[in-house]
Amino acid sequence: MEFVSPEGLRLDGRRPTEMRQIRAELGAVAKADGSAVFEMGNTKVIAAVYGPREVQNRSQLLNDQALVRCEYSMANFSTGDRMRKPKGDRRSTEISLVIRQAMEACIMTHLMPRSQIDIFVQVLQADGGTRSACINAASLALADAGIPMREIVTSCSAGYLNSTPLLDLNYVEDSAGGPDVTVGILPKLDKVTLLQMDSKLPLDIFETVMQLATEGCKAIAKELREVLLDNTKQLEIRRGG
Repeated sequence: MEFVSPEGLRLDGRRPTEMRQIRAELGAVAKADGSAVFEMGNTKVIAAVYGPREVQNRSQLLNDQALVRCEYSMANFSTGDRMRKPKGDRRSTEISLVIRQAMEACIMTHLMPRSQIDIFVQVLQADGGTRSACINAASLALADAGIPMREIVTSCSAGYLNSTPLLDLNYVEDSAGGPDVTVGILPKLDKVTLLQMDSKLPLDIFETVMQLATEGCKAIAKELREVLLDNTKQLEIRRGG
């Protein structure tokens, strides 16, 4: 199948290094301490954060830092498949762990010892790049909850199809079975907090694809900062600042 036309366009009309449109909104869940909806093209994710609060299971209590817990799930209607896997399947457990590890890299857990922070992420619409969208949504929700962070984590994926590096794969491109690199970074600190790859790539091509995904992360970081800034301005207006 041809994923890049002779004119250099992808199936959805984007150029190889073009990202899907990003939309984000804070405060979507009223009862949560912090929440966000994040969309990348047709992929739509909601995240809610509760905490820092008292540790529910005393055996998990950490004296020197906060306990971070994460739960990932997909809404039954998020894909076209009639058969959805039950909650708690291996993929959900793995993605929960990936999100938690990415978030632990940015949360200043040492400032909140003997407490816990719960992050809930649900995919409402799935069209490729759900893992990255979940990390971006969780970052925004943590910022909305006012949880101290070194910096916001942003994530993006890139792939390699028809001998062309492609940024931000959609579902059709993702399902093609080609190499797919998902990167999560702390943009200002220039630190990688997540790197996952499906299938193998020669080193020179891997570096190109990884660089593309990193540039995507930095572009997303810029968008997320603008969303947070706009939200702060709105709060100031509401409070008559």
